[in-house]
Amino acid sequence: MGKDICENNSQAKKIFEKADEVLGFSLSKICFEGPDDQLKQTENTQPAIFLHSVATFSCIASKPSMVAGHSLGEYSALYAAGAINFEDAIRLVRLRGELMQRCGVEQPGTMAAVIGLDEKTIGEVCCKAWETGIVQAANFNSPGQVVISGSVTGVREAMKLAKERGAKLVKELNVSGAFHSPLMQSAQEGLQAVIEKTSFRDASIPVYANVTAKPVLDAGEIKELLVKQLTNPVRWTETVQNMSADGATEFLEVGPGAVLQGLIKRIVSGAVIKGADKWTDINNG
Repeated sequence: MGKDICENNSQAKKIFEKADEVLGFSLSKICFEGPDDQLKQTENTQPAIFLHSVATFSCIASKPSMVAGHSLGEYSALYAAGAINFEDAIRLVRLRGELMQRCGVEQPGTMAAVIGLDEKTIGEVCCKAWETGIVQAANFNSPGQVVISGSVTGVREAMKLAKERGAKLVKELNVSGAFHSPLMQSAQEGLQAVIEKTSFRDASIPVYANVTAKPVLDAGEIKELLVKQLTNPVRWTETVQNMSADGATEFLEVGPGAVLQGLIKRIVSGAVIKGADKWTDINNG
């Protein structure tokens, strides 16, 4: 994870080394060598993904005119927009992962993907299922693709109701907690205390926030929205639609995987969509 980029770019290598120094342990070794069960722990996964994204971004010559990130990716977007420095960002991301992992143990929950229902119907399903347990939409990923989150009883009741309402696919996800739901309240409170003490700057380019799907520049507003993010849904569909309406014609996903590229293809038509994950992606433009 990111090893090929470090071997080919000295700036990326310095960023991985800086991460190890700031965190006080070798995150780079976990990224490069695993083991997978250690990398997949939320407290390590989140800073590892952030680190990979930032290191990859440092290798890209052309810079964006606007940015957005899905959930954790919002921190990478804020870094790219100059709203937070690397050291503070990776500390926050590590803390975010630790708090969310702990919250998942203290307040067990689950998440499920629902395919084939519109947002209004999902809202009705969650409202009805709330009588059984906590559940709400967590990720509006693309038209007809929504992830719900909450207590096990609430989510499973919503899954049943979604099937009854005609969902094409309903699948419980293998996750360590009920992310972007009220069950993340204690994690939100812990993160808020640190975010309030962390220095943020006004963004140099618009950052489309998960909570509102709208562009933000003001440092104070950025802080408020980051705090709210943990218990509120990621409005990714609206975010991409708004970016497109504001002139975005080319989207570049920076970091591991290609999930967002697939989502964007389903949200906007005619846009140029690329990914930068490995050194070959960067080297080939």
